Amino acid sequence: MATLVGAVVMFFLGYLVWGIATVDFFEKHSSINAMKEVPDMGMIALSNLIAVFALSTLYGKWARGHHSLSQGFQFGVWIGVFTGLGLGLLNYGTTELMDLTGYMAEAVLEIVFYGILGAIIAFVYQKTASKE
Repeated sequence: MATLVGAVVMFFLGYLVWGIATVDFFEKHSSINAMKEVPDMGMIALSNLIAVFALSTLYGKWARGHHSLSQGFQFGVWIGVFTGLGLGLLNYGTTELMDLTGYMAEAVLEIVFYGILGAIIAFVYQKTASKE
């Protein structure tokens, strides 16, 4: 259940953040336009489903049966640090897609984005966990 709810949240929140709210900002900080004219929404939905399945599985093992919004947010923040800072700085060091300001903004967005996603996953786990 956490995978399905998380995938829906990831799809729509991602669209709001990167598809609407930050488009102009990232256009100013991108070196090249590598975006498709028309995104493949089916592939985006599939990738979200796979990503959230992996995140939900990792969270389930990480939480060890103790689920809270704050713990889920913390889990998501670490995912955001990994993707936003770890992979973002790797990309900055190896590609010319964006300037450093763009990558730092992307890192902050990913930390918050995955924090929210982690909290959603934890919330669903908390609500669907068997009561003993």
